[in-house]
Amino acid sequence: MGEKNKSRIVTTPPGPKAAHIIESLKKNCYDSTFTYPLVIENGGGCYITDPDGNTFLDFTSNIGACPLGYSHPAIMQVLSEMSKNGAHKIAGQDFYCKEHAEIAEKFLSILPPGFKAFFVNSGAEAVENAIKIAYRRRMAQGLPVLPGVSCVGAFHGRTLGALSFTFSKPVQKAGFPELPVIRIRFCTDDSDPEIDAAEKILQQNKVAFVISEVVQGEGGYNFASQKFVKNLRAATRAHGVPFILDEVQSGMGRTGRWWAHEHYGVEPDIMSAAKALQVGAAAFRAPEYEPDQQGVLSSTWGGGSRIDMAVGAATIEAIKGGRLLENAAEMGGRLKKGLQELVGGRGGVTQVRGIGLMVGIEFEDKVRRDAALAALFRNGLLLLPAGQKAMRAIPPLVIGREEVDEGIEIMSGVLG
Repeated sequence: MGEKNKSRIVTTPPGPKAAHIIESLKKNCYDSTFTYPLVIENGGGCYITDPDGNTFLDFTSNIGACPLGYSHPAIMQVLSEMSKNGAHKIAGQDFYCKEHAEIAEKFLSILPPGFKAFFVNSGAEAVENAIKIAYRRRMAQGLPVLPGVSCVGAFHGRTLGALSFTFSKPVQKAGFPELPVIRIRFCTDDSDPEIDAAEKILQQNKVAFVISEVVQGEGGYNFASQKFVKNLRAATRAHGVPFILDEVQSGMGRTGRWWAHEHYGVEPDIMSAAKALQVGAAAFRAPEYEPDQQGVLSSTWGGGSRIDMAVGAATIEAIKGGRLLENAAEMGGRLKKGLQELVGGRGGVTQVRGIGLMVGIEFEDKVRRDAALAALFRNGLLLLPAGQKAMRAIPPLVIGREEVDEGIEIMSGVLG
């Protein structure tokens, strides 16, 4: 790495302090989806530090949950102000607070006109409530419990309802019950022979809803074809079926627009958001999809995590004020172009695909991918796996040319 690089490995990770923390966690907690032995202590800009003094360039944004990177002035100001509030968390569907009203206003300002929102804790909860809203409307029409339509490769969360419509990795679903579901192919090419599958299914079956991502995140950073998304919207509208789009990972500026579906010229009836928003949200077209009774939807902490809601509102304003949509498009193009030089190299990269700062890097096989992740980590660059043999590069939206070039340089040294 050149002298300009800011990532710095001073102790082979995990160092002694990090190793102690990891040992304690493994002793006391379920060893879940940890990718490599990183212990996060602090961060600034696009960099994360660990307890042993190592500094890593972060191309994960904590799976998109830190879109402004770390120690952003707008966020630090919110945290400073909220540190003086002794009632920082309330039962937000039972009591009102200013932060709930503010994030709602700012969130709806980046949605199509006519939407309302229901705030919860996480992306999975947002999907659960999106599903509930769709079911509620269909059953109010006198229909029985109908199957939902979702895609092969989809990831919508790990709670049982959301998991029913997830179909990403066997380990996520094996041994769990599920709601009735019909699966279709997630088409990434307009010439796919199954591009009209949704229309045929809706002609032959009564269904509760169609749910899809525009970009499959956990499923492998697969990008839907234009025709596929437009066909889903046209079929659901023609048959009066609710159309749910899951924008938990792809939303809030990640693709260079507020929502990935904007690249396709469609609007959903119901949408899930989270991660970059700091809280979960199910957004729906009102009054058509709004429940007609109080208490149909509720959540103890939904609308009550006041620090998270204040950070989420500030994040929206920072993206607007910092022209970060434009930056995501520009820096994403620069990153994608640089990574395409790795295709066919010794590292086993076979394809690079992406929109904005949502870039997937495909490998020959899982073994090459996993080895690359570990080697990049040891060299001070953080990425995450996606799907069976891809990795994802999702840097903070504030990333600049120097950080993009540093990441490309590290990857070239390991994989070129």
